[in-house]
Amino acid sequence: MITVISLGGSIVAPGGVDEGYLGQFLSLADRLLREDGDRRFVIVVGGGGPARSWQRAYRNLAREPADDEADWIGIMATRLNAQLVKALLGDWCREGVVTDPTQVEAFTGRVLVAAGWKPGFSSDYDAVILAERFGASRLINLSNIERVYTGDPRTDPGAKPVAAISWADFIRMVGDEWAPGKNVPFDPVASRRAAQIGLQVLFAAGKDLGNLEAVLKGGDFLGTVIG
Repeated sequence: MITVISLGGSIVAPGGVDEGYLGQFLSLADRLLREDGDRRFVIVVGGGGPARSWQRAYRNLAREPADDEADWIGIMATRLNAQLVKALLGDWCREGVVTDPTQVEAFTGRVLVAAGWKPGFSSDYDAVILAERFGASRLINLSNIERVYTGDPRTDPGAKPVAAISWADFIRMVGDEWAPGKNVPFDPVASRRAAQIGLQVLFAAGKDLGNLEAVLKGGDFLGTVIG
């Protein structure tokens, strides 16, 4: 059984690395892998705070900022975060960090770690491609918020959490255009692809590890089902 997780950079490295959280997340993964010999993970790691900080510096300093260059800066942040996760997994992860999801056919370890690929979308899209390649019917998206809301709850007092939403309604909410550093629950490009292939995305707060364990074991959880 392969479970694909899009691990948000916002929880791995909101500014610098959140060592406490990352240690707890990897301890949970280690325990679940030991408990179930058939369990395998594909973990796609985002760029988080460092990606946005470096992109902001580029846009502030460049004479003519280009989206592709900003995207590459964010991609490099995902690769640094992913390399850290891969190194901490030790023998569970035998392959190097995946940077092109279209070139992966199989992996020999129990965990495969991936990062950003190329400009035009976020690491969410890479997670969707890997879910498709490995025949996963759902993808778990872990972020710094517990549910998808009808608006941005930080600026919209009327925003309400939703337990389930169709891809059509979700895409209408977040738009269908990608911009480097865009802060949405799930990348619009990834959303379009997920809708096309019938992939379900479970959206949950990554730092609630008890809730995450419930998701992974098929129990009741707090979050949003997209699709």
